[in-house]
Amino acid sequence: MAPRKIIIDTDPGQDDAVAILLALASPEDVDVLGITAVAGNVPLELTAKNARIICELAGKTDVPVFAGCDRPLGRDLVTAEHVHGKTGLDGPSLSDPQMPLQEQHAVDFIIETVRAHDTGTITLCPLGPLTNVATAFQRAPDIVEKVQQIVLMGGAYFEVGNITPTAEFNIYVDPEAADIVFKSAVDIVVMPLDVTHKALVTKPRNDAFRALGTPVGVAVAEMTDFFERFDKEKYGSAGAPLHDPCVTAYLIRPDLFTGRHVNVEVETSSDLTMGMTVADWWRVTGRPANAMFMGDIDADGFFGLLTERLARL
Repeated sequence: MAPRKIIIDTDPGQDDAVAILLALASPEDVDVLGITAVAGNVPLELTAKNARIICELAGKTDVPVFAGCDRPLGRDLVTAEHVHGKTGLDGPSLSDPQMPLQEQHAVDFIIETVRAHDTGTITLCPLGPLTNVATAFQRAPDIVEKVQQIVLMGGAYFEVGNITPTAEFNIYVDPEAADIVFKSAVDIVVMPLDVTHKALVTKPRNDAFRALGTPVGVAVAEMTDFFERFDKEKYGSAGAPLHDPCVTAYLIRPDLFTGRHVNVEVETSSDLTMGMTVADWWRVTGRPANAMFMGDIDADGFFGLLTERLARL
């Protein structure tokens, strides 16, 4: 089969960086047409910079990077420096990027690219807030039916929330954008906290990254060293969850994941549960299913794939 044509929409973030590296290391599976940056983990200026740093780390400077929306659709930006550090990529020492940022706005790139390709041939891979994707759908409703699939990291059901008691960060930052995307009728695959909290970088798994001995392997290990201190303290877990690489791994090895096709609604009006992804896991509402909501992962298989592919860079 030909590699899937994808656009990675992202707010790097250490785990975003690993997701991008996995995609760039897997050209037989995914063809990265471009990377679109959005404000999220850190402000847009840094996410656009970080995306280029990661491309250069991977030696893939031909992948175009576009800056997108610098704030959510209808609210102030919430960021996560408390998790990712001031740069978003705290941990390793990485040089400022030399490759240019594209002049075109990310939303325009998404619209133009989907329009230019046959229906059902472009997959959107959001790793952060859904502002860019929702804005593209609002500006160009004709592209919605042309998108092959959206595979996103966001939301939670059994794990509930990580930025509020009831909301996962990516959805909470721009719940109105998430609401637009989940109501779009596009084929959606969701990697919620229920899955990503099972993808823990334990010490042996991180040692395997470091043992690659390459700039990529060492940088990933150092990112995780930094990233995990927050999660270990918060959850009492054995390591940090690698949220966003679950998206890329699904594109390569969907058999690593199991879930249910259910209805998912996004809360946009409650102060108490703002940004909650209300997943009808037990199918009690009668509302039509609109997303494949993943619930489990083969973590050993996931980390085996990740280590093997990162070794290529």
